[in-house]
Amino acid sequence: MSQRIVQIISGRLSLRSPQRESLESLQKAIAATPDILHPNRDVPALLEILKTEFPTLSDFERDFPSLCFALATGVGKTRLMGAFISYLHLAHGISNFFVLAPNLTIYNKLIADFTPNTKKYVFRGIAEFAVNTPKIVTGDDYEVK
Repeated sequence: MSQRIVQIISGRLSLRSPQRESLESLQKAIAATPDILHPNRDVPALLEILKTEFPTLSDFERDFPSLCFALATGVGKTRLMGAFISYLHLAHGISNFFVLAPNLTIYNKLIADFTPNTKKYVFRGIAEFAVNTPKIVTGDDYEVK
């Protein structure tokens, strides 16, 4: 079922090959280690399992599972974030996400890209989010939401 969700999201968001491959890798990682989504997990055991799936993985470098997806400049990392959020919500029922920006320019761009009815809205084509629009909480309004 989750592979089908990957295909649906890839089609609806018109993902480019590197984006689709990254989404497929996320799906593969979760399929290999379903406990990765649970708060009480054996992080060293997860790492060992994922090393068999992803030979270049050597360490999470943190006390929690941390995966990196490297994409070239201009490939669409923001759209990939939208695809990851869509996948985790549709396939695994996760509803809360924290997106961190490295600077104010990217922060403002992310707010625009996650706002419905904007030119680069990251969830355009995801029917579930058209019906139930995600609530975006920013550093400017978190105290009132």
